[in-house]
Amino acid sequence: MRNVPARSTDQHRVRTAAQTSGAGPAGPKEPRRGGDGSGTAVITRPKTQTKRPSMYRVLLLNDDYTPMEFVIEVLRIYFNKGSDDANRIMMHVHQHGVGECGVFTYEVAETKVTQVMDFARKHQHPLQCIMEKK
Repeated sequence: MRNVPARSTDQHRVRTAAQTSGAGPAGPKEPRRGGDGSGTAVITRPKTQTKRPSMYRVLLLNDDYTPMEFVIEVLRIYFNKGSDDANRIMMHVHQHGVGECGVFTYEVAETKVTQVMDFARKHQHPLQCIMEKK
C-alpha cells in the first residue's frame, strides 16, 4: 500500500473553485457578453400560436317515417334542448328537410352523430343524422 499525503481541505476547495470557474492553465476565461456589453444576454422565445379547432354542425334529416315525438326525444336526450327548442328544431326539420342540432368540435360532433344513429336504429327508425364542417 502506498502512502499518499493527505491534502488539506483548503487546497481541495481552491482547486474545485478554480475548476468550476473555468480557470485553466492560461487563467480564468473571459465571460461571454451580450451585444450591449452588460454581460447578460436575453433569450427570446417565439410565442406559440394555438389554433382554434374546426367546428362541425350536427344536422338531422327529415324522413317520412320517424315520429315527431321521437325526434323531440333525440333532441332532448343527446343535445340537451328544452321542450320549446326541441319542438322548434323538429318543426324546422319537418318543414325544410334539415335542421341544425348544434355546433361542436369534430370529436364531439362525431360522437353525437353515432349516438343518435344507434338510438334511431335501436328503435327501428330511419332517422339520419350527419355532420358538416362549419
